[in-house]
Amino acid sequence: MNSKKNSAPIPFNKPHLSGKEISFIAEAVAAEKLAAEGDFTRRCNAWFEKRLSVKKSLLTHSCTAALEMAALLAGVGPGDEVILPSFTFVSTANAFVLRGAVPVFVDIRADTLNLDEKLVEEAITPRTKAIVPVHYGGVACDMERILDIAKRRDLRVIEDAAHSILATYKERPLGSLGDLGCLSFHETKPITSGHGGALLINNESLRERAEILLDRGTDQARFLRGEVDHYTWQDMGSCYAASEVTAAFLWGQLEIVEEIIRKRMAVWNAYHEALQALEAQERLRRPVIPAACRHNAHVYYVLMRSAEERTRVLKKMRDEGVAAAFHYVPLHSSPAGRRFGRASGPLSVTSDAASRLIRLPLWIGVDAGRVLEALRRALPP
Repeated sequence: MNSKKNSAPIPFNKPHLSGKEISFIAEAVAAEKLAAEGDFTRRCNAWFEKRLSVKKSLLTHSCTAALEMAALLAGVGPGDEVILPSFTFVSTANAFVLRGAVPVFVDIRADTLNLDEKLVEEAITPRTKAIVPVHYGGVACDMERILDIAKRRDLRVIEDAAHSILATYKERPLGSLGDLGCLSFHETKPITSGHGGALLINNESLRERAEILLDRGTDQARFLRGEVDHYTWQDMGSCYAASEVTAAFLWGQLEIVEEIIRKRMAVWNAYHEALQALEAQERLRRPVIPAACRHNAHVYYVLMRSAEERTRVLKKMRDEGVAAAFHYVPLHSSPAGRRFGRASGPLSVTSDAASRLIRLPLWIGVDAGRVLEALRRALPP
């Protein structure tokens, strides 16, 4: 394995295409139905409903849009509180801050880096409206415990399943366990439409209002089904729907999603096996996958022994042209997080893990050997 500095750089991410995306977009253009709710949108939504066993899927222009719809459907308003991890992307919190709610940040587990279910209940107050588990890297949170707490405390559960297409918890698809689930098809995800997302509705009582929110607060969906003779403004809402062009591109990805996940898993497994010896030497820590979880190879990360070591290793790998990366700056320590939210407890695991984490490039066709060689050379003894 040759790893010279003048070798072509290895990017962090590279989308894998089926080759049909452009022809499907051309088909959508020929059908003269480009805004939303055309044939490709229907195909994608039907695929999610069947494959993920959800009552209703609504394709959105982003996962952020799906999260914002979920906040509206949860009835979150000014002064309400929503429990979520600090170790997540800003959209998870912003969706609720936009409604005037307070994100209450709870620490993560040291093993999976997911919301620590043992700390959720003590963060609940009379103002709490929802729990938002984030399935980091497509590895499921302990949904059995979280759903039990939510049922006993009469709270909504909104799964941030942005990383989680085809990942499961106890053989159930992620995004199908809570009241609502939110998927992402951003360029960095296993399947992509550039930007894109979906809101998965598992609570039948939320279905009709979700359609109204998607269509700018109108009952256009009922009109298109012939249930009413005109449509009009019924509720708040916004332009959350994905365009038919986005749906056409996504359909090209859904046709090969099983192949994509299988090939990504091969890279993930190559990393995992090759790094076993370094973990045994306590030079790094590999991901932990609980027995109840089947992940989808969305991300492969390692934890360094210190923040200083992480900084040095990242620099050395990048100097060799390997675009390794860290992940989230914890939201509770960010300027907006301090202004809009509050921390439940010290969040010491979150701060520690976030300071030591390195993500390795993971895409179909990546030179895993060169990535591993660069990592080994960068590691201190």
